Amino acid sequence: MIKSLKITAFAVLVGLTFYACNSSTEPETGESDTENQEESNNFKLIALGDSYTIGQSVCEDCRFPAQLKDSLQARYTEQDTFNLEIIAQTGWTTSNLKNAISSADPPNDFDLVTLLIGVNNQYQNKPFSLYETEFVELVNTAISLVGGDASKLIVVSIPDYAFTPFGQGSNALNISSELEMYNNYAQNYCAENNLKYVYITDITQEGLINTELVALDNLHPSTLAYTKFVERILPLALDILE
Repeated sequence: MIKSLKITAFAVLVGLTFYACNSSTEPETGESDTENQEESNNFKLIALGDSYTIGQSVCEDCRFPAQLKDSLQARYTEQDTFNLEIIAQTGWTTSNLKNAISSADPPNDFDLVTLLIGVNNQYQNKPFSLYETEFVELVNTAISLVGGDASKLIVVSIPDYAFTPFGQGSNALNISSELEMYNNYAQNYCAENNLKYVYITDITQEGLINTELVALDNLHPSTLAYTKFVERILPLALDILE
């Protein structure tokens, strides 16, 4: 009986020692605060175009690329950053934009690129064949800025300035007809090459009915119009970044 108790006591002692050793060496199951933090994103956006991209007659934060950036930021965490570069100027044709991009020589590591160009080709009576050639060249250049990933490009249609007080002073019907030709070409090219295309022209064609869609210069889109542009562009931009 005494021998049995000694064996039992020894077994208990060995068990307690084994448990203590395992308890002291068992790794913690919880992760550190650093490991729990999600990795932040640093997104780079670039917008290519003319007055409709630079935001003629509206504030810097009111133009559509800036509103797009702010809308994206609102859907991400504070740790995520969005940097926006714009290559655009009022009055630029496709030729001007091509030369400006070449001079700026931007890097090819952007996460998203928008392209809106062509209205000044029409306004300055440039041959339509020039737009056909240079639009394709600009698309290819834009794609190169996002590392050759064509899915990261968003082409935006040309607004119709015929539906502004300025446009009404000219041959409005001719303006709309010619811009439709430009937009149809761009839209068909994008469809044939599986590129993202956002049609916003109809928004600007409400400019005479809703004057709040026209800037104070009576020609360019207003902040409200750009907000409506972004409402259509944003879903595609989110798909690209996510």
